[in-house]
Amino acid sequence: MQIIPFGAAGEVTGSAYLVTTTNARILIDFGLFQGEDDDVRNVVPQGLEPQNLDAVVITHGHLDHVGRLPLLLKNGLRGPIYGTPASLAIAELILADSAGIQQSDVDHANRRRERAGLPLLKPLYDDNDVARTIRRFKPLPYNQFVDVAPGISACMYEAGHILGSASISLRADDRSVVFSGDIGPHEVPYLRDPARITETVDLVVLESTYGNRDHRPRSETLAEFTDVVSAAVHSGGKILVPAFAIGRAQEILYQLAAIFRSGAVQPFPVYLDSPLAIRALEVYRRHPELADREAAALIRSGGWLDGIEQLELCVSSNDSRAINDVRGPCLIIAGSGMCTGGRIVHHLRHNLWRRETVVLFVGYQAVGTPGRRIIDGAQYVRIFGDDIAVRARVATLGGFSAHAGRSELLAWLEPLAAAQPRVVLTHGEDTARAALADAIRSRYNINAEVPTFGEKIAL
Repeated sequence: MQIIPFGAAGEVTGSAYLVTTTNARILIDFGLFQGEDDDVRNVVPQGLEPQNLDAVVITHGHLDHVGRLPLLLKNGLRGPIYGTPASLAIAELILADSAGIQQSDVDHANRRRERAGLPLLKPLYDDNDVARTIRRFKPLPYNQFVDVAPGISACMYEAGHILGSASISLRADDRSVVFSGDIGPHEVPYLRDPARITETVDLVVLESTYGNRDHRPRSETLAEFTDVVSAAVHSGGKILVPAFAIGRAQEILYQLAAIFRSGAVQPFPVYLDSPLAIRALEVYRRHPELADREAAALIRSGGWLDGIEQLELCVSSNDSRAINDVRGPCLIIAGSGMCTGGRIVHHLRHNLWRRETVVLFVGYQAVGTPGRRIIDGAQYVRIFGDDIAVRARVATLGGFSAHAGRSELLAWLEPLAAAQPRVVLTHGEDTARAALADAIRSRYNINAEVPTFGEKIAL
């Protein structure tokens, strides 16, 4: 067996792993790169050869894990694309949304290019490409090995990251490897905890997003969230929450409803300004079996957002623009989560320079993204060609992360580490990978490897 990372090696986007065995070639994930030079890197890399792939298996439906799938179809993929039912439902939403955003961005750029006499641009893929991709989707159950390609079987284990997320165990050529996918923290509201995988395996490919630190306890994060919301109410400002439409947006609504129900903060208007997040609400309602006991009961009763008296679902662009005329206090959830595009960028343009505004980051911000620059203290950020002053209060709540912290990653690895497998660290910046490698060496006496893009890992 040979594995080649074609993304998420020394960074947290573009997840993709080519697995080659004696009889087959499959791909684990094929996500979009987000950040600097993303236009250059969002291609089918040389050596991947989609026309010779037998199958693709996805860990979950986030854009950085599925966003390049349509490029495979455009370049000759004929095999199926496997994932859990909820992951495939979410991937369908994510890809349709991505195609729409790309087309909008290209249309905007082409108006300027046409006036300048420059060649016109094309999106990476369009709605037709997405439709062709979705037709290849094939569901896989949890906790059951299924043949996905000649000589290769796969088993999906709960990863606790977002709805439908999975760690993938592969068996082929008398070898076994576990791809962690993105591991979620324990005790996340409404999601089941990550599964404890007790197999004996040869190799573990482990994410390391937060390999260099732990998150604050969730109780402290919720208390700080309440304080941030309460302060914004007193200042009369808008709370802008750049959030991934799948997972984070739903949790923020869930927690905000709980705050309102508790009486800690009086209810105020809440705007879910993301058609994708709105559609995802229905996917969550369809899969109560993937929620923890308390959330499942609330979902079945239809009361999981009770407490939010005024929830506006902003579907159209006109709905979104109308928020510009709304006075605070209010809370606006919009994508993209790293402020690389989407409606949150427009809200930042209109409000980032206002001192009463609060920008609340509740998820990871990759290097090179506008969100990371704001967190790092930039005085200005460039939005649609204009320099916008950063005068708003900036708050970060790492405890809302959908990724496990270092201690939880080590605990997840523990049952697998007993057999002393090789461990490969991906999906993390180099500082995080190095810190996690040190911790693994200290605790389990395993020298974890940190491959680069395109480096071959042979079993």
